[in-house]
Amino acid sequence: MPESPEVTTPASLELGVIGNGSVAALIDSHARIVWCCLPRFDDDASFCALLSPTTEGGDWAIELEDFDHAEQYYLQNTAVLVTRLFSRHGDAVEIIDFAPRHRSNGRVYHPVMLARRVSPISGSPRIRVRLRPLCDYGAYAAPTTSGSNHIRYLLSSVVQRLTSDVATVLIERGLPFGLDRPAHFIFGPDETLTESPTVFFHLMLERTLEYWREWVRYLSVPYEWQDAVIRAAITLKLCQYEATGAIVAALTTSIPESAGTARNWDYRYCWLRDAAFTVRALNRLGATRTMEEYIRYVFNLIAAQPAPETGDAEIGPVFGITFERELTERQVPSLAGYRGMGPVRVGNDAWRQRQNDVYGSVVLASAQLFFDRRLEHRGDKLTFQRLERMGALALRTAEQPDAGLWEFRGRAAVHTYSAAMCWAACDRLAHIATELGLDDRARYWHEEAVQLHARIEARAWNAALGHFVDAYDGKHLDASLLLLADIGFVEPMDPRFIATVDAIGAALGRGEYLFRYIAPDDFGAPETSFNICTFWYIEALAATGRKDRARAMFEHMLKKRTALGLLSEDLAPDSGEHWGNYPQTYSLVGLIQAAMRLSRRWEDAL
Repeated sequence: MPESPEVTTPASLELGVIGNGSVAALIDSHARIVWCCLPRFDDDASFCALLSPTTEGGDWAIELEDFDHAEQYYLQNTAVLVTRLFSRHGDAVEIIDFAPRHRSNGRVYHPVMLARRVSPISGSPRIRVRLRPLCDYGAYAAPTTSGSNHIRYLLSSVVQRLTSDVATVLIERGLPFGLDRPAHFIFGPDETLTESPTVFFHLMLERTLEYWREWVRYLSVPYEWQDAVIRAAITLKLCQYEATGAIVAALTTSIPESAGTARNWDYRYCWLRDAAFTVRALNRLGATRTMEEYIRYVFNLIAAQPAPETGDAEIGPVFGITFERELTERQVPSLAGYRGMGPVRVGNDAWRQRQNDVYGSVVLASAQLFFDRRLEHRGDKLTFQRLERMGALALRTAEQPDAGLWEFRGRAAVHTYSAAMCWAACDRLAHIATELGLDDRARYWHEEAVQLHARIEARAWNAALGHFVDAYDGKHLDASLLLLADIGFVEPMDPRFIATVDAIGAALGRGEYLFRYIAPDDFGAPETSFNICTFWYIEALAATGRKDRARAMFEHMLKKRTALGLLSEDLAPDSGEHWGNYPQTYSLVGLIQAAMRLSRRWEDAL
């Protein structure tokens, strides 16, 4: 059988995502699973072919003999992926991939399990199945044991069992065989299936399709761009680790921000800020359960911290998905990196940083809990008191230097966005206290917010330049200033904000894209645009009355998504190529929020 073409094709971010809240996998356009961490999002990458392991394997391929081309799509409104492979002789197979998720016995069933089916759809196809997980980030092949109908893979942190109706020897040795009927593969916990793989697959597929279609049915989507928003929302949902409520920034590590750069980081952790953006976007669509689960995660973090009066209560910006505080960063020699562009990093030293905007992020993500009367368990006085700890920390740190939301590793400043988010924490706490009838606390937080607002305005506005600046008494711009109107710090039509938007467009814009900043940082000057910043700029244009220009830019960004409708962190302005970790929750949040702002209203369209 000829060598599979995907083995020699350079890695690409044209990847589908399947998952269920416990496990997630990235699948390339030829149906090869090239990335999956087991048993958790931030654990060992058992499937790591995306990052070029030095040991052969790290993938799960279903290869068609004499392969010619492929097509791929999601079943509508679901996280079920379909790939069709076609040979040069007219043979074809269809592969369905998903991770089971459905409601059972009053709870959601979402095991650490991947399910695959390959079916003949024309001709007399011959295929080869190669399941080759690796251990310790690609260092060595996973040991195996086998039975009559299953193979056990002894991975670094878990034992997974493949149960199939294909003879185990064909899989173990990667032997080609004729496919004359559907073949089913269940890769999950080391337990005996109570049904045949065929029956189990069909049952799980039916229930999983029903789950996702029901979930989508209750989204409050905009009239325009519904498919794009739904795909983004489903993918955001797949980035939440349901056992704890943590939301990862992305499912991958070490995809560089541009070709050949050392700007590559591990994003498989929960940044409180990034997760808060995700929660707010899904809240706007009515998917409020994600908010409730995330708040549970945050309150567990808060409970583990000392009280503010001890003087050692500051909350870090990023945590592991099971509450790990220390995420010590190291380089992995057994992975050469995306297209060989190392280093590959595990862990993220951002946990050591001070990023003062996190307190406002938590409060803003939680605020709807107190006002949304659809919720079964709304915020109460005890919940408010927990959030007041965030407010106390916001007041204490608002005007202290930090690394900022761009996580500068070599410098610190009193960043305007961080200070403004601390103001937002105080402002929202005042509103929440008013809603709860806590008049004394409402007055306290309102007064603190007013005073902090005045101090920020005095130091973050540069009268000589005629716009807000990135840091107290600074001279530079960064894209986070585009959010000052979104969080309510200024009115959208405030001439100062309009001037800032215009200055940012002139300084940071590159055609239809926007950079985070252009001043050199610890690694030199950025080379790619940051997708969420482009969406922030689109929203700011719309908010300041330039809606036609905003719509044109938004339509352009939609065309730059992958074939399956997803986005990475960055885009190269010249080529439009995707760079950075994938799928990037920030980018998908930006898409959703821009669509919600720009779309015609349902009542105006119908």
